[in-house]
Amino acid sequence: MKILTLFILPLLAFSPPAFAEMDHSNHPEMKVESGSEVESLAKAGDAQVSVNGLVCDFCARALEKTFSKKDEVSGIDVNLETKIVTIYFNDEKTLNDEALTQIITDSGYNVESIQRVE
Repeated sequence: MKILTLFILPLLAFSPPAFAEMDHSNHPEMKVESGSEVESLAKAGDAQVSVNGLVCDFCARALEKTFSKKDEVSGIDVNLETKIVTIYFNDEKTLNDEALTQIITDSGYNVESIQRVE
C-alpha cells in the first residue's frame, strides 16, 4: 500500500495547463478559436459537429488525439463553450458522417448534429 501511495499521490498533484493556455504556435490548426474565427478557417467539406458531453480540456484533448491519428484529418478545433467540434480535412480527403459519429461516440460523447461547410 505504501508503494502505491508513493506512486499515485504525485500523479494526483500534477495539474497540466489548461488547453486554451497552452502554446499552440507550432500547431495553429489545433488552436481554440472563437466561433467567427473558426468559420473563417474552415473550408468546403470540413465538418462542424455538435457534441453533447464536452465539459473540460481533457475532453478536447482526447478528441484531438483520436482525430490526429486519421490520415484524412489535418486539424481539429474543440469549442467547449458552444460544444462544436470543427474537423478540418486534408485536401481531397474526408470522413463520412457515419464515420465521424462512430469516432466521437466511441470516445464517449454523443453527436447531436453534423454540418458540412459549403
